[in-house]
Amino acid sequence: MVLYDVVIVGGGAAGLTAALYSARQGLKTLVVTMDIGGQAVLTPHIENYPGVGVVSGLELAERLREQAESFGAEFIYDKAVKIEDTGENLLLIHTRGSGVYEALAVILAFGKTPRPLGVPGEERLVGKGVSYCAVCDAPLFRGRRVIVVGAGDPAVEAALLLCRYGNAVSIVQRGSSVVANEQLIGECVKNRVEVITSTVVKEIKGEAKVEAVVLQNIKTGEEQEVKVDGVFVEMGYAAQTDWVKDLVVLNNNGEIVTNKLAETSHPGIFAAGDVTDMPYKQFIISAGEGAVAALSAYNYIARLRGRPAVKTDWKALKKEESGFKLEL
Repeated sequence: MVLYDVVIVGGGAAGLTAALYSARQGLKTLVVTMDIGGQAVLTPHIENYPGVGVVSGLELAERLREQAESFGAEFIYDKAVKIEDTGENLLLIHTRGSGVYEALAVILAFGKTPRPLGVPGEERLVGKGVSYCAVCDAPLFRGRRVIVVGAGDPAVEAALLLCRYGNAVSIVQRGSSVVANEQLIGECVKNRVEVITSTVVKEIKGEAKVEAVVLQNIKTGEEQEVKVDGVFVEMGYAAQTDWVKDLVVLNNNGEIVTNKLAETSHPGIFAAGDVTDMPYKQFIISAGEGAVAALSAYNYIARLRGRPAVKTDWKALKKEESGFKLEL
């Protein structure tokens, strides 16, 4: 079993930046992730990343990955399922398929995942007509009949994107009226997007692919089956942190509570990005938190080895000022 200085769980903005900073500090670094870019790959145009100009989320993520790899960071495409504390300043990261990895420090940066509908047929038909990424999959549904399930700007934006491919698009939402940016609502009217209000999806039907959905009006209870070729789910995102809840403190939203040094309640475990309790979920903020987490991990490992920590430009915090403190 190979011992790593740092294992980073997640390959989004926070995880990739943490990998870059960790590897550049000379730490043996491994990134365990299912993909590269996380939610950023859903964004075709990022316009507010300083000094870069307009760039797609995927391109920016790929640049970060290449930078991290150039300093020696390694990548394993797998899912972390358990972290075990040996009690000897050593953490074991268990994955679904590639094995167990040892690390002195762990950075949790796995972001958030799409919130499913939780209806019959959904899980079975993922990738066969059920999608959580309109940006990724819209080109596959040219000229088809599709629905977007959700509300707010994300659902309307997904519907408008699907319209560009000549699709017949409906938005299905529980609410009684569309709540979104007025300009987006105007675009929906212009593009003849049908809005089905006060309605929920009860079931997604199909054998090899999506063929229909069962819709229920929540006011009358009436159900109807509607033929569709695709179901795009826009129900927001949730922090899937159940697998670490016994290791680190979570808030009421299931997000990992950290201090300003990206430390969690567990020594040697750090967190960064959308999975933390930082309220602002932006690529640049996640990247900054990833850098902080990597530097904090470096200092933690330096202390374990009796070496000097990273020097700061400002007055160093006293130990009691930098230590983890919960304020729930």
